[in-house]
Amino acid sequence: MTYLIAYGVTAIVFLGLDYIWLGFVAKDFYARSLGSLMRDTPDFMSAGIFYLFYVAGIVFFAAMPAESWKGALARGALLGLLAYGTYDMTNLATLKGWPWRMAAVDMAWGAALTALAALGGYLALRSA
Repeated sequence: MTYLIAYGVTAIVFLGLDYIWLGFVAKDFYARSLGSLMRDTPDFMSAGIFYLFYVAGIVFFAAMPAESWKGALARGALLGLLAYGTYDMTNLATLKGWPWRMAAVDMAWGAALTALAALGGYLALRSA
């Protein structure tokens, strides 16, 4: 049950912050950066599958093995940089016109977002 609570808290933090980021803060930035590559409406099924698995990865690889809140932040940041970096660097390597600036911002966001979600999961694990 403890892990389900950690998963739930991690998901709330991750989804909540990503919703604010994608829906308000960086919405225009991504639209300008991606232009016609961006869908008019997101594919929510694909996004949902990503979120389900990625949140589990945050709990397993960052929140659970962390020995302190600082460790959770560090592990989360590294996981986020690796995951978002894999996506962005692969796109830079294979797609014409994938913008470097957007890749850098997206990778930084992935590191920060995953770090904060891992911290939420870590705190939930420790308080349960």
